[in-house]
Amino acid sequence: MSNLQRVMMKSRLPPMCPNPRFPKPSDRGFRRQTDYNPLMWDAFFAEKRDVVTKQGKFRVYLSAPTEQTGAPLLVLLHGGGFSALSWAHFSSEVTKLIHCQCLAFDIRGHGDTYTEEEDDLSAERLATDVGDVIQAMYGESVPPVILMGHSMGGAICVHAANMFVLPSLIGVVVIDVVEGTALEALASMQSFLRSRPNTFKSIQHAIEWCVRSGQVRNVESARVSMPGQIVNIETKQLATNELPLKAESSSEEKLEFKHPNAIAEDAEAGSDSATGPADPEPPVSPPPSAGNVRKYAWRIDLSKSEKYWEGWFSGLSQKFLDIHVPKLLLLAGIDNLDRALTVGQMQGKFQLQVLARCGHAVHEDRPHEVAEVLATYLIRNRFAQPTADGQFLKHMPAC
Repeated sequence: MSNLQRVMMKSRLPPMCPNPRFPKPSDRGFRRQTDYNPLMWDAFFAEKRDVVTKQGKFRVYLSAPTEQTGAPLLVLLHGGGFSALSWAHFSSEVTKLIHCQCLAFDIRGHGDTYTEEEDDLSAERLATDVGDVIQAMYGESVPPVILMGHSMGGAICVHAANMFVLPSLIGVVVIDVVEGTALEALASMQSFLRSRPNTFKSIQHAIEWCVRSGQVRNVESARVSMPGQIVNIETKQLATNELPLKAESSSEEKLEFKHPNAIAEDAEAGSDSATGPADPEPPVSPPPSAGNVRKYAWRIDLSKSEKYWEGWFSGLSQKFLDIHVPKLLLLAGIDNLDRALTVGQMQGKFQLQVLARCGHAVHEDRPHEVAEVLATYLIRNRFAQPTADGQFLKHMPAC
């Protein structure tokens, strides 16, 4: 029989019965197990520090200092509801490409920062906090500063630059925040906040929600950033203070794959009858459902900060264009540009870069690409030097 005949004969045979012991990805009940266990901050930062100012205590995370003289300091500001740990993966990536040091701190009302008047989230107050933290850490010997912020943090970067709170500022980077689209989104912001769960039964549950809801599309980023956004309801402590988790709490149940065509063994089916009749036992009350356990809640109630939202974004585009240092605007979509920024970009007033296939948290979804874009921007403006092994794809300004 020739090979052609064999192929034709096989194509007419009925399909083979699948082996229930070896499930396939297409089988019902099969799913790949994702690790939602939280990660520690020290896997990405070299040091954490509590900086005390007149307003209170700010939690600061620092990467390892660089040996090169004149290397810039990247001051990283997170978005509303996030924490400084949202910059963890980005900090680890960018320090591999260029000589710099990263400084990320929890903004007032977020993370492990505790201040007077925590509810005061006005743009002026938050911008002043940036200057106070840097002044408390470096005094008069502040290195060259690149101010970089995401969403609300990007708006604070623009306000801080216009208020001249950092005399050594040499560059501003804003991630995915534009005045026009931001103000339009405020109308539906309360509905979005109400759609989020108010509590979580575990840290892993919160991380899983973060990924499945699309807030962060990178599982590894969510594992380190999400614990900085929730607090233990009983102790009122941030979830990061409970890490590392104990072995029993971090272990996950193993999945058992059962094929629909599998038949139970007779020994298993008749195990109860083989033991003979037993005395009836008193009914035992079932344990409380795990779905009703409320152990963690959000660190900050963003709905209460509504009165400050318009102040963050109103007039932001013109203020961004008025900054007299080199500027970089990094967006998740070209449609996010408003009219003022479109005209400014055509006039070459700032560098624009668009990264597709990512969500609002661009620096968490694609930390390596964002690090490459920033490294290209800093080297192009001669603000930083590449490391010895800093071979990377240089992104030219493009949309």
